[in-house]
Amino acid sequence: MASIFESDWESLAHTLFVGVLSYVILIVFLRLSGKRTLSKMNAFDLIVNISLGSILATILLNDSVPLGEGLSAIAVLILLQFAVTWSSVRQPWIRRLVTGEPSLLLKRGCFISAAMKRARITEDEIRAAVRSAGLCDLGLVEAVVIETDGSLSVVRKGEASGLSSLADVKGHSTSDSGAA
Repeated sequence: MASIFESDWESLAHTLFVGVLSYVILIVFLRLSGKRTLSKMNAFDLIVNISLGSILATILLNDSVPLGEGLSAIAVLILLQFAVTWSSVRQPWIRRLVTGEPSLLLKRGCFISAAMKRARITEDEIRAAVRSAGLCDLGLVEAVVIETDGSLSVVRKGEASGLSSLADVKGHSTSDSGAA
């Protein structure tokens, strides 16, 4: 019975060659696909990146998967990601379907409990985001938004007269977005 530490030279050479080649080609593919592929991740981006990693691991560790097939799988995934992001820039309904939409969690210093429950965010997490924004009082906050990538954005009172940055946020209505 072979030890887990034993390997034949051919297998090691294959892993080394395929690893280096697939790594270089993956970098080329990612550079060609644009910065969006490597940006802050929402759920869609996370799935694509995990899938890329899984394909790369399969190419490296499974001798029965030819390099060409593995690289084709990577190319297909990157092309699909490019097509979806290209479409989402042009069609708002596709963008909402793929990435979701930001949601208002705190408005004018008041927590929005229903939105917080849907987002599974606690008051403590919102307070931490407010502190990270350099504020010590919730009364100084116009809004806290959970973005599509899960990050929290804090909008200070008085920073903007029209609050146009909140136009696409679920739970924010334009009728009450006057000057603070």
